[in-house]
Amino acid sequence: MVLPAAAADLTEAPSRALAQQVKQVLVSTPLVEAPIPSTYVRQGQGTPILLLHGFDSSLLEFRRLLPLLATTAETWALDLLGFGFSDRTLSPSFDPGAIKLHLHSFWQQQIGQPMVLVGASMGGAAALDFTLTYPDAVQKLVLLDSAGFAAGPAMEKVMVPPLDRWATAFLKNAWVRRRISLQAYCDRAWVTPDAELCASLHLACPRWSEALIAFTKSGGYNFLSDKISQITVPTQVIWGRQDQILGTADAEKFVGAIANSQLTWIDQCGHVPHLEQAQATAEVIMGSLK
Repeated sequence: MVLPAAAADLTEAPSRALAQQVKQVLVSTPLVEAPIPSTYVRQGQGTPILLLHGFDSSLLEFRRLLPLLATTAETWALDLLGFGFSDRTLSPSFDPGAIKLHLHSFWQQQIGQPMVLVGASMGGAAALDFTLTYPDAVQKLVLLDSAGFAAGPAMEKVMVPPLDRWATAFLKNAWVRRRISLQAYCDRAWVTPDAELCASLHLACPRWSEALIAFTKSGGYNFLSDKISQITVPTQVIWGRQDQILGTADAEKFVGAIANSQLTWIDQCGHVPHLEQAQATAEVIMGSLK
């Protein structure tokens, strides 16, 4: 198994099934001479769909959505550079530019044709940034409660020793992570021990703290808001009506800024429609491709 040993403690069927299918591939990039070991899952056949997870998360976010999409499409989930279970020891940088180069290299070497690019939360910002640079690689863009307009806190100015270590130690705290998880859902019954383990497994990966500090110091995706109107590919915005992480105002802002776009609200749903309302989210994604 590619994942840390604690993955053996997963108890829910979707989590165990996806964990057993995680693979690792060596991705050659312009970032460093050695190829970067990168973790992904691939299921199904047909139109390629690539799923990008959110901040300080992993491809396990898509344990409920990916199998539904894979019934009719070739569906991939990838751990972004510096996140999830992909290698953090080789790349000299973990800023958005490096993430984009790694993502493009993975797409070139593994998918190689226009795809449906789906980004959740920070993964939506990564998808927007990728699409702006490589529009020919994206057949359709799907944003799930996406970052992009909402600027993150200007943490890069205070991420200096020892404050940077204190910040990541705070984020690693089980109580803190549980509070974030509870806020992400409309129905807090979804925050099970299995869900909490899925959300924290990647913390055991080497250099988790260093990569997170480096990404935060870069300023993240705070540069995107003025560029979103330049998106030209067809875009589907999907948003949970009860999102308490980003709120709901940005859903309308995306549709107002992107000319060829439409918005679908998911009821009784917080910040993670791909987890809380996976069936409804899959139906919107597949319906938008017809």
